Amino acid sequence: MKFASLGSGSKGNALLISASSGTTDTVAMLDCGFGIRETERRMSRLGVQPSDLSAIVVTHEHKDHVGGAFKFARRHCVPVWLSHGTYQAVADDTQNVELNFCQDGNPFSVQDLLFTPFTVPHDAREPLQFHITDGGLKLGVLTDVGQATPHLTHELTLCDALMIECNHDLDMLARSRYHYSLKERIRGALGHLSNADASSLLSGLDQSRLRKVVGAHLSQESNKPELALKALRAALGSERIEVTIACQEEGFEWIDV
Repeated sequence: MKFASLGSGSKGNALLISASSGTTDTVAMLDCGFGIRETERRMSRLGVQPSDLSAIVVTHEHKDHVGGAFKFARRHCVPVWLSHGTYQAVADDTQNVELNFCQDGNPFSVQDLLFTPFTVPHDAREPLQFHITDGGLKLGVLTDVGQATPHLTHELTLCDALMIECNHDLDMLARSRYHYSLKERIRGALGHLSNADASSLLSGLDQSRLRKVVGAHLSQESNKPELALKALRAALGSERIEVTIACQEEGFEWIDV
C-alpha cells in the first residue's frame, strides 16, 4: 500500500492511494482540485494514467478539493464517492457521473482498498475525512478540519501512516495580509489546524504503529515547511517515524505505508 500527492494547498488538492493484492492493482484518488489537464499531467509524473483509477473520493465541496473532480470523472468514466451534504452543494456539476454516497462510520470498498469515512468540524455541508486500509496497513488522512474531536482522534488511532493538516503558524497568520474576518475563519473551530493544533492532536494519538507522517495543506501566506516539520517532530515519541511535508506545486512522490 502506498500514497502520493498531486499537490496540497489552497490552490488544489489530490491524493493517490494504491494497493496491490498480487492479482489486481487498485488506485483511488482522494479529492481532485485541479483541472483535467493539470490532473493528468501530475498523475503522469507519478506513473499513473486516468484509466488506472478505480474511484474518486471527495472530502467536501470546496473548490480546491472538488474543482476538477466531476469533469475528470465524466471524461474518464470514473465513479465518485461523496457525502449527501457534499452532493447538495455540487449537484449541478454531477450530470452523467456515476455517484456513490458515503457517510460517517460506514466503510466502503474500492477494490483492494477499504475507506472508512468520519465526520470532522469544517465550514462545509457534510465534510468527511478518511482512513484507508488494504487489510493490513492503515493510512489516515486529515485535512481541512478546524479542531480535533474525540471522534476523529479515535478514528486515527493505530495508523501506520498519517497525512495531517498543518495549515498555518499562528504568529504568521496574525501578521498576514488576510482580512481580520478571514483570519478568524481560518483559526476558528470550523477552519483549519495550525501547526500547534496538529502537534497537539498527533501527540495524543497511539503512535505504536506509526511509521510515516506527512504535514499537508500548508498556507503559502502564513506557514513555512520548516515550522510545520518542527511542530510535527516535537509531537512524535520516536525518531524512527519519518516526517515529510506536502507542497502545493509538487505534492510528494510515492510513500510506502
